[in-house]
Amino acid sequence: MSAIYRDALRAALLYLLFSVVWLLSSGYLLNSFFDDSAERMRWQLINGYLWVLLSAGLIFIARARLLRCLGLGARLRQREADRERLRQAAAVFDCTHEGVLVTNMQGLIVHVNRAFMQITGYQSEDVLGQRPSLFKSGRHHPEFYQAMFATLRTSGEWSGEIWNRRKSGEIYPQWQTIRLVRDEDGHPSHYVAVFSDISAIKNSERELMRLAHHDPLTDLPNRLLFTDRAEQALASAQLHKRGCALLMIDLDHFKMINDSLGHTIGDQLLKAVAERLAAMFGPGVTLARLGGDEFAVLAESCPQLVQAAAMAQRIIDGLKEPFLIEGHQLFINTSIGISLFPSDALSVEQLLRNADSALFKAKSTGRNDYALYTEELTAHAQQRVEISFELRRALDLNELRVHYQPVHDLKTSRLIGVEALVRWEHPQRGLISPAEFIPVAERTGLIAEIDAWVMGQACRQMCQWQEDGVVLSFVAVNVSSRLFARRELYQQVAQVLHDTGLAPACLELEVTESAVMDDPEVALEQMHRLRELGVRLAIDDFGTGYSSLLRLKRLPVQKLKIDQGFVAGLPWDENDAAISRVIIALAQSMGMQVHAEGIEQVEQAAFLLEQGCDLGQGYWFGRPMPAQQLDWSRAPAIK
Repeated sequence: MSAIYRDALRAALLYLLFSVVWLLSSGYLLNSFFDDSAERMRWQLINGYLWVLLSAGLIFIARARLLRCLGLGARLRQREADRERLRQAAAVFDCTHEGVLVTNMQGLIVHVNRAFMQITGYQSEDVLGQRPSLFKSGRHHPEFYQAMFATLRTSGEWSGEIWNRRKSGEIYPQWQTIRLVRDEDGHPSHYVAVFSDISAIKNSERELMRLAHHDPLTDLPNRLLFTDRAEQALASAQLHKRGCALLMIDLDHFKMINDSLGHTIGDQLLKAVAERLAAMFGPGVTLARLGGDEFAVLAESCPQLVQAAAMAQRIIDGLKEPFLIEGHQLFINTSIGISLFPSDALSVEQLLRNADSALFKAKSTGRNDYALYTEELTAHAQQRVEISFELRRALDLNELRVHYQPVHDLKTSRLIGVEALVRWEHPQRGLISPAEFIPVAERTGLIAEIDAWVMGQACRQMCQWQEDGVVLSFVAVNVSSRLFARRELYQQVAQVLHDTGLAPACLELEVTESAVMDDPEVALEQMHRLRELGVRLAIDDFGTGYSSLLRLKRLPVQKLKIDQGFVAGLPWDENDAAISRVIIALAQSMGMQVHAEGIEQVEQAAFLLEQGCDLGQGYWFGRPMPAQQLDWSRAPAIK
C-alpha cells in the first residue's frame, strides 16, 4: 500500500508544481507584453480556457494513474491473502495429527504430510509416484475396494474402517475418509485421503471386551462368558447325543483367611487356586470364577455320573495340598455340587441352579465333599425360596413368637434365668421348627432383623416378669454373626434398654464362638462397647469353633456355654467327658461361669455338677414354651 500512496502523492505534487509555474508565467506575460487592458483581458480569457483544458487533462492523467495504482493494490492484496491462506493450509496440512495422502487422477501419490510419515513409517520419497495399493494389508477382499470406488464415483466421498500395512509390516486399523477434488472448471483433479490410526481404540475395545467376559483377578471366564460357552456346549452335546457335567466349587471357610490374614492374601490364594484348577484340566473343559470363592467347571464330554464324581474327587484332593502365599502355608477344603446334562437339566440356567442346590447339600452335610443333584434337592430349594418369602411376610404380620427355656443353677436346682428362642407360628402349617427356617434366615440376611426383634420382645417380657414379682437374674438372647458384625448393634441394644427400661445387667447376649473368631479385633471392640452398657456376655456353642486362647482371655465375657454336642454323650462317652472337663476347668481358671445346654438326663446333670459346672439347660429341666406357661416352682433335684 505504501507504493500506491507514493504514486498518488507524486501525481499530486506534479499537478501543483505545474499550476504554480503556469500562474507565474501567465502573470509575467500579461505584465510584460500587454499594455492595453482589452488585450490583456482577451489574453486572460484565452489563458483561462487553456488552463481549464490543461488542468482537465492533467486531472484525467492523474486519475487514470491513481486508478491504475489502486487496481494494482487490490490485486496485490488478493495475492497476499491467497498466499496467507496457502501458508495456513500448509501449516494445517503439515501439523494435523491425521495422515493426509493426495493422488492425481492416475492414482499416483503426489503429496503426503508429516502425520502420514509418522503413522505409516514411510518417508515421502518412499511413496511419491507410487500407488496407494502399496499399503494393502491383505485383509480385505477385492469386493471391498470395488464398493469403495463405486461410492467415490457416485457420491464423491467414502468413509469407513480399513486395515492397512505400515512399512514395518505391521497391520493396523484406520478410519479413513476419501474425497474427490475438482478444479475451477468442475473437472476431477485429485483424490485426498485423510485417515487416523485407531489401533488404541481397537485395543481399548478388546480390553473392555475381555474385562466384560473375564474375572479381573484370576483372568478366568466370568459368569457371563461361562454361561455363553455352556449354552454352546449344551447345543453341541444335544446335537451329538453326548452328556455334560457342571461342577460348582466353593472354598470352605475362605472368609476366615480374608479376616485373619487380609484380603491381599485372600486374593493371592484365589489366584493360586485358579492356577491349580486350570492345570488339572485339558481341552473340552471350561473353568470359570463365578464370584467370591465360587468356581465352576463344565466338562463338555462326560456321559456318566461316575466320571463327574471322579473329577470332583480329583479337585478335592488336588486342592488339599498346601498353598504357600507370602510365607504363609495355607490349607483349603472344598465343597462341590454336581449336575448333569441331560439327565438333571436341559438348559444352562437349570444346570447352574441344580448344581447350586447340590453344593448347598454338600456344605450342609459337613463340607469337604461333593454332592449329586437329585429331584429331592429341587423340592428343598423351592421350599427354601418359599420359606424365605413367607418369613419376610411373617415379620410384617407378627407371626413370630418368642418361647423361653429355663436355665437352672445346678447346685441349688433353682430357676435363675431363661433363654429367649424364636418360633414361627405359620397360619396354615402351624408351628415351624427353627431348624427349618433359621438356616434360611441366615442365608437371606433376615436373621439380623429377627434377632433384633427377639431382643426387644425378650426385654419387654423381662420387665413384665419383674413387675409381676418373678425373680430372675437374666434373660439370654442369641446374637447372630450378621447382627454381631454390625457397628450399630451397640446403638440397637442401648435403644432397646432405654425403650423398655430394663436394667442392662438383666440382659445376656449370647454370641457364637465362630462369630467371635470371624474377626477377633472387631469382636473385641464390639464386646467392650457392649460391656460399657452393663449387659452380660456369653460365648455360645463353645468348643465347636477355632478359638485362640490368647484372644479368648482378652474377651470381656462372663460365661462359656458348652455345646450340646458334647453333653449328649455324657457321662459315658470318654471324649465328651474329657472335653467337658477341659472347658469347665478353662472357664473356672479364667473366672467365667460355665453353662451346659442340651441336658436331657439326670446322669448328665449329675456329671456336670460333679465337674463344677454352674448352670444347666435342656429338656430335663424344661422345654422352650410361651412366657405364660413357664413353671416357676419346678426345681428338679439332681441328687
